[in-house]
Amino acid sequence: MGNPLNVTYITFDGFVELHRYRYLCFVLMFTAYVLIICFNCTIVCLIWIHKNLHEPMYIFIAALLINSVLYSTNIYPKLLIDVLSEKQIISYPLCLFQGFIYYTLATSEFLLLSAMSYDRYVSICKPLQYPTIMGTHIVECLLLLSWLVPACELAAAVSMHAEIKACVITLKGFFCNTSVYTLLCYHSISISIYGVFMLLNIALFPLIFILFTYTRILIISYRSCKSVRRKAAQTCLPHLLVLINFSCFITYDVVVVRLESDIPNFVRLTMTLQMIVYHPIFNPIIYGLKMKEISKHVKHLVSQVKF
Repeated sequence: MGNPLNVTYITFDGFVELHRYRYLCFVLMFTAYVLIICFNCTIVCLIWIHKNLHEPMYIFIAALLINSVLYSTNIYPKLLIDVLSEKQIISYPLCLFQGFIYYTLATSEFLLLSAMSYDRYVSICKPLQYPTIMGTHIVECLLLLSWLVPACELAAAVSMHAEIKACVITLKGFFCNTSVYTLLCYHSISISIYGVFMLLNIALFPLIFILFTYTRILIISYRSCKSVRRKAAQTCLPHLLVLINFSCFITYDVVVVRLESDIPNFVRLTMTLQMIVYHPIFNPIIYGLKMKEISKHVKHLVSQVKF
């Protein structure tokens, strides 16, 4: 156990090797942030404007893309400031808050994907009951729970972290994530147990549920006619691609970072950029290209812009 310190500010050590390329990094990251906002907001606006997209599946997609914008906004403004700053620091309470928002939105994505998988399961496996099961109130409840449950569970975790003083003032990485755990003077058993509970409750169990529903969809689609198989492929494939992509990054963030391994800053930066650039841009591109109805409106919008 280290000596408790009255830690006010924490220093990020991931920027040490980037000072020579700070302006290039700033331009690239700022461009990525603008593209993330533009791509995601474009799809959300198309879903909002066109009435034929006012269906549960597209509403969940819009919620997922809004989640991506909020996820990026929690990271990019501070990251852009740090790239241009001589010292990359953050107050300890603000670091806990950033971590709270980061993991709330990250785990909300799992729950939103779970809601989407359930919607596809009902649509394909129980088409006659779909209007009754996936009514407006059910969709609203699923959306509310997707954000509220992670927020409540993460708020409890942050309060537990805040009660323990920090003994380390240097944080590995570029923003506040699970590496905050390494700052604490001692590793609380209660925090570890609660962390496992959260991981199971808002990540692993939703993942198992998603795999279960898609397995059922595949079995029923295989036994059905060609049109049902086509519908399943068109609507389920984008969700699976997003799920696989996001699961890989969360696994890195939760497992590798938490192991406190001595990862080179370049490798850490590469993986961090994958998480905060690739994934938020990947989502709208996948849904914009693979979802037939959204793709039609995107192509129409592009043709008008060209004209």
